[in-house]
Amino acid sequence: MVAAVLAALAAVLTAPAAAHAAGGGSVRNGLSQPVYSYADAVREAVWVDTGLDGDGDGRTDRVAVDIVRPSEPARQGRRVPVIMDASPYYSCCGRGNESQLKTYDAAGNIVQAPLFYDNYFVPRGYATVLVDLAGTNRSDGCVDVGGPSDVQSAKAVVDWLNGRAHGYSARSGGTAVKATWATGAVGMIGKSWDGTIANGVAATGVAGLKTIVPISAISSWYDYYFHQGAPLQDGPEWLSDYVESDSAHADCAAEQQKIAAGSPRTGDWTPFWTDRDYVKDAGKVTASVFAAQGMQDLNVRTKHFGQWWTALAQHGVERKVWLSQTGHVDPFDYRRSAWVPTLQRWFDHYLLGVDNGIQREPMADIERSVDHWTTDRVWPPAGTRTSDLSLGSTGVNGLGTLGKGHATGTESFTDDPNLWEEDWAAAADSATPAKTAFTTGVLAKDLRISGGGTVTVTATSTTTSAHLSAVLVDLGPATIRNFLGDGEGITTGTTRSCYGESTAGDSACFLDTSADTETVDHTVFSRGWADLGHYRSLDHGVPLVPGKPYTMTIQLAATDHVVPAGHRLALIVAGTDNGLILPASTTPTVSVDLSRSVLRLPLAGGTGALATRPGAPATAPARTPASRQASPAPLFTPAAELG
Repeated sequence: MVAAVLAALAAVLTAPAAAHAAGGGSVRNGLSQPVYSYADAVREAVWVDTGLDGDGDGRTDRVAVDIVRPSEPARQGRRVPVIMDASPYYSCCGRGNESQLKTYDAAGNIVQAPLFYDNYFVPRGYATVLVDLAGTNRSDGCVDVGGPSDVQSAKAVVDWLNGRAHGYSARSGGTAVKATWATGAVGMIGKSWDGTIANGVAATGVAGLKTIVPISAISSWYDYYFHQGAPLQDGPEWLSDYVESDSAHADCAAEQQKIAAGSPRTGDWTPFWTDRDYVKDAGKVTASVFAAQGMQDLNVRTKHFGQWWTALAQHGVERKVWLSQTGHVDPFDYRRSAWVPTLQRWFDHYLLGVDNGIQREPMADIERSVDHWTTDRVWPPAGTRTSDLSLGSTGVNGLGTLGKGHATGTESFTDDPNLWEEDWAAAADSATPAKTAFTTGVLAKDLRISGGGTVTVTATSTTTSAHLSAVLVDLGPATIRNFLGDGEGITTGTTRSCYGESTAGDSACFLDTSADTETVDHTVFSRGWADLGHYRSLDHGVPLVPGKPYTMTIQLAATDHVVPAGHRLALIVAGTDNGLILPASTTPTVSVDLSRSVLRLPLAGGTGALATRPGAPATAPARTPASRQASPAPLFTPAAELG
């Protein structure tokens, strides 16, 4: 593993030397070098004033900032850029595959900084800055789950690093501290909630934030708790209570009540969600964005990545992306030997000013099969066009066709809240009462779907409420990452590899991982859900009139999947996706008007890319259900999964 890293780093040594590097002496031949002592690094704590009083104690809140930076540059009259990870998890839950926590010495300075960023980047001329979000660990204030307090917790630190905010040597009182050692150039990174805060701070347009690296990050908190009105899990007040420090528990009851009141379980969009929607402010983003996303992430679902990516593209933001076949997993744990040097070159360019050409390289790395990656110059790839596929009838209720042309007829299903997408996909070729499956014939050539599609249905419910699910399925054998396993596609081993330098209290050596694979006869690769009562808008759901048709467009999560020649593509439309959405208040039978329903997919090559073998049937004999079919997925609770 280490040899692979060294080889990757050696490859970039041929890049031209930087014309200018803000960090000075660490750059050689276009790459930052480990020329500074990690053992002698400065380790200090600063408390930055956020200007907010979330806990209502009459004084503005200060957030704790733990810093590890090389000591030599300051003595040489040089300043260094910052890699920042702002998180609520440094004391309650831990970071990374090994759930590392912050530890401190007797003076209150950090000993263990979680993850490899300090070990690897401090010797290369960077400072690492780890921020406790308001209301967590050693910070004042209250957690507000992605709202103004969370975002301001980190933004204030960016301002302090640029001389625009006040820092102090203690949580209360203390002496003023200035970041005289910092260049002002900041890159934010983090997985899940941490990456979410990076998105949120970037959406403020704060000066000095040069780049962000959001990993499986939320772009709109409404879409973490609902999908077009359908509830995905319990409310955000539970999550804030889980990560808050003991002192915040005592002081933040009023904030907890505001969170609960602002996020009713109706699925209606409220001002609470507007405050936590970063997509609407994508036009303010000036930082470059290097996103990483597991395409089978059932926690922070790929809708978050897709809508954020599209909004950034509309505003011309420089972007790069890695799309893996994992679930909620950090690239360090599924492609470590490539991730570390790529991340280094990204930070070298945007924070040190190194002209290494990374911004001109292919935009997207995509895991096409387990541990096999391909690249695209842009993403979605050139030639991708939204194409309409019709939903047709076979004459057998529950089994339909998917293809070109105009369709007529109806299909119906009865919601069964005990079933989920794996049950439906395993029975895609069987007429079962809880779903209807529309399938193509056997594909004559590979079919690539790149981006987020939609399913428009005109549906009639027999009751006053109905939840709809739409899933895309690749029908055919494959060996895939076991994204439904405990490791969500990875297995953690017992050996370690090292990335950077260690001290007695902070090791640079991390447990190695490998792919956890399984062989399946079908793969669900994109999903979408909706509450039919929100057909008109998200602002206000309404009771359905039984027997009345309603038209609703269900958004499908962004993906990049190739359905190989010899396989078939299926769209399944059903009710409650057990374990992934919560059921409606009633259990309806739903009829779908096929003449007023359509699947729209971003196909590489457009509609002409869909080619089936002559005479190949749209349905096949019933198959033996896959092993995972028997065990529905658990509801993805925030406490267990968001980190």
